[in-house]
Amino acid sequence: MSVDIDLAVVGSGPAGLAAATQAAELGLDTVLFDEQATPGGQIYRNIEQVTAQRPQTLKLLSTDYYDGLVLIDAFRNSGVSYQAQTAVWEVVAERGDDGMISLGTVTGGTAEMYHAHAVIIATGAMERPVPLPGWTLPGVMGAGAVQTLLKGSAIIPDVSSVLIGSGPLLYLVAWQLLRAGAPPHALWLTTPRLQWRHALPALPGMLHAGDELWKGLRWLRELRAAGVSIRSGAEDLNIEGDDQVEAVSARFGGRRKRIKTRLALLHFGIIPNTQLTMASACKHVWDSVQRCWRPYHDDWGVTNVPGIFVAGDGAGIGGARAAKLCGQLATLEAARQLAHIDTRTRDALASPIQISLRRELGTRPFLNRLFPPPALNVSDELTVCPCEGVSAGELRKVIRLGCPGPNQAKAFIRCGMGPCQGRMCGLTVSESFARERGIPVETVGHYHLRPPVKPLTVGELAGLAGMPTPIVDSGGLPTKGHK
Repeated sequence: MSVDIDLAVVGSGPAGLAAATQAAELGLDTVLFDEQATPGGQIYRNIEQVTAQRPQTLKLLSTDYYDGLVLIDAFRNSGVSYQAQTAVWEVVAERGDDGMISLGTVTGGTAEMYHAHAVIIATGAMERPVPLPGWTLPGVMGAGAVQTLLKGSAIIPDVSSVLIGSGPLLYLVAWQLLRAGAPPHALWLTTPRLQWRHALPALPGMLHAGDELWKGLRWLRELRAAGVSIRSGAEDLNIEGDDQVEAVSARFGGRRKRIKTRLALLHFGIIPNTQLTMASACKHVWDSVQRCWRPYHDDWGVTNVPGIFVAGDGAGIGGARAAKLCGQLATLEAARQLAHIDTRTRDALASPIQISLRRELGTRPFLNRLFPPPALNVSDELTVCPCEGVSAGELRKVIRLGCPGPNQAKAFIRCGMGPCQGRMCGLTVSESFARERGIPVETVGHYHLRPPVKPLTVGELAGLAGMPTPIVDSGGLPTKGHK
């Protein structure tokens, strides 16, 4: 069975919530699809339950987390149909005069097809995978994963941890662990010690971001006061252990330092989650500053595929506040294209949003300069594709033998063929080809992803002709509009 709607929004982070709420205000028949049980995305994960049932956990998190309640309350009151715990495994522009976009979804083992006149993909960001010795050992986690456990279940580590990497989130997670009673033993930063000098010319843009800069400085001050060792300029990182993490070591200047630990938390910044946009045939461009792929789009979130829009960090890293504004702009343009509003109305509604967005994005040059992505330095024995156990040496061998690119490497050595479909190795593979060949990453290209981008059983696929899964509105009540 299929369902026809005006607008589909994929993802319930700040961009998706704002887009769906704006769509309701404009009278668009909209469904928001969310893999989680409650709205909020990664940054506002589980905030309704935390606020209502675990206020003590709320006190451990930053005020930015609490800001998500405003977005969610507006969404809940909008009446938008909300399809929770639903994976979108396909977004494909159909051929034909109607120009519809088809979405394949699966909810609780039942697959269903939707057809929308427009789709806003707001799938957010993911932590940048950076291969280093020992990164596949038990006891190695992403710093964001620890934050997810804190938000979702109030779980904190019961062993002392070492946080390694760079980026604002690393400081935030360390501070949150400190407040939760599980202070990290050390915070090792790959950021060069004098990197702030390079970022200094872009500081004026950061001063317009409210208290963001001062919050970061306060976190550092509290961490140091609690005795957390904080060191910059970490190089030649190594996670040691046989069956699990036993220690971490790194070189600082001319000296090597080693710390015994059973928990290493890695974070090297975030990158757009492009799985769905790549599988939707959206054009992607190489961001040379952040060294990652992002969907090509204009200022309204319009991609090269008619009817498909992108918004939020999934379109390019800008932060939660910018994501919300981008979601609203994408909806305004979608409504204009669907003839729900005219150009004059779109521009009038968009003007204050665009002013706010320019202010929010003004912080990015400073952050990009202060936290550059780490240089790729992968030895032959290091695993680059954890799913298939492919080493950097195996990858380099096929490159030197004349393998044309990442997609052909899949056939030769299965790199990128695992369950994650290249999320963990895609950047490393593209950059490895570029380095070995001495050509730009843009020339190398990226994996060509194909649906389903989420696990889908044969039984679920065969059941597409069956009864549809009921949709609930944003307040949790069954709706009648899409049966």
